[in-house]
Amino acid sequence: MRESNAVKRQIVYGNTKAGKTYNFNQDHDPSQIAQMWFQNSPEGLVLFVVFYTQACRWSRCLGCNLPSKVSQEHVDYKSLIQQVDNLFADPEVQKHLKDVKKVIISNNGSVLDEDTFSSTALMYLVARLNQFMPNLSMVCMESRPEYVEVAELEFISRALAEGDTPTGLEIAIGFEAFDDHIRNDVFDKGLTLKAFESLAEKLAKYNFSLKCYFMQKPVPGISDDEAVTDIHKAIDYLSRVSAELGTTINIHLNPTYVATGTALATAFTAGDYLPPRLEDVARAAVAGRGKPLSIFIGLSDEGLAVPGGSFLRPENQWMVDPMEEFNRTQNFDILETITRPPGK
Repeated sequence: MRESNAVKRQIVYGNTKAGKTYNFNQDHDPSQIAQMWFQNSPEGLVLFVVFYTQACRWSRCLGCNLPSKVSQEHVDYKSLIQQVDNLFADPEVQKHLKDVKKVIISNNGSVLDEDTFSSTALMYLVARLNQFMPNLSMVCMESRPEYVEVAELEFISRALAEGDTPTGLEIAIGFEAFDDHIRNDVFDKGLTLKAFESLAEKLAKYNFSLKCYFMQKPVPGISDDEAVTDIHKAIDYLSRVSAELGTTINIHLNPTYVATGTALATAFTAGDYLPPRLEDVARAAVAGRGKPLSIFIGLSDEGLAVPGGSFLRPENQWMVDPMEEFNRTQNFDILETITRPPGK
């Protein structure tokens, strides 16, 4: 209980520091996951699961209100085990058990932070993945780098190897912006390049993969062109890291939406911020052509945007299907068609 109270104090401090005003989802049934959805990627069918746990203890990131989907209070391991059981009892999941090739495990924070995501429940989940998903080839776990311990990853990796199909392990971190000033001084991510490179080196030694979440145009005060350039620099940098370490890296590029209860929403209301255009997202991602990494473009605002604050607009709906096709195929020619107006 002492640790739980300490985590809660950290969450409150982070939210206060960032000026956040959203509420947590305290009325949610703790035996049920927060969210899940399916994605298609070159790896095959992906199941993305957000477990309902205590929120991210950092909670300072300027435009993030993902903790509003989870709890400010501790969620015990028994409830998390129930969430795992209910996940596999879900008819939609049952229908695709043999089709799923990758599972992304999230709690909108750090699943490797044992104070917010029970280690017992995490290993129970790994056992159920082995038991019920015979064709699983990759498990991805979201975490801040400070909670990534190699000994724990080795154990998880050995457990995954006991499944019917050889299953790799991927760690996903929030990078958000390449520019250090934007990332740490404005967005307040708390991630240095030194910390990232240390993590990448650790993962490379064990042949673990790496996913990096980026937000295009994550803060007020930067132009659309500057936001595109930032992603281009990130692609070049991560390409070098991948080549030097031999690490498989994926960039998950999320167009920024204006999240309720954040400083970004305040800037949007004041007329000081607009979300990125999807054609600029395509213009940013196309720089990955010929590079030793893959790119996945996020196309959901998860229902967390303020009215009018989504990057999804009536005039760009025609771009969504081609972008989803790009996610499935990594065919960069598709992105080239999006950067040009229809008929050009």
